[in-house]
Amino acid sequence: MTSTPAPNPDSSALVADAKARGAFTYVLDGSGLTDKAATLDAIAALLRFPSHFGRNLDALYDCLTDLSWLPAGEHVLVWVGADGLKQADPRTYLAVHGTLSDAQRALAAGGDRASSRRFTVLLADS
Repeated sequence: MTSTPAPNPDSSALVADAKARGAFTYVLDGSGLTDKAATLDAIAALLRFPSHFGRNLDALYDCLTDLSWLPAGEHVLVWVGADGLKQADPRTYLAVHGTLSDAQRALAAGGDRASSRRFTVLLADS
């Protein structure tokens, strides 16, 4: 997972940088996300997961490493306000963070699910 170096980076700059390199960008507003179900639902809605999404971490990983319903190319998730979940439920934050990171590695060049789609996560603390 890619983290930004500044404690409060400007998410619009992260989005602009991603768009400048031709990536599809999605901004996840985590300010109200304080549990696993809400976080998974928000990610699923933002990335337009198929209706068969199982609403668990394994299903999150499977969908993120597929993305066949989205166009080929890089898909960048900018997670703004991840600290809300981190403070409310640290274990869930670590589990979701780990799943996002694993999916990013799997779709990277040389990853075990490398394809015409890549997935990148940027954390932007609020």
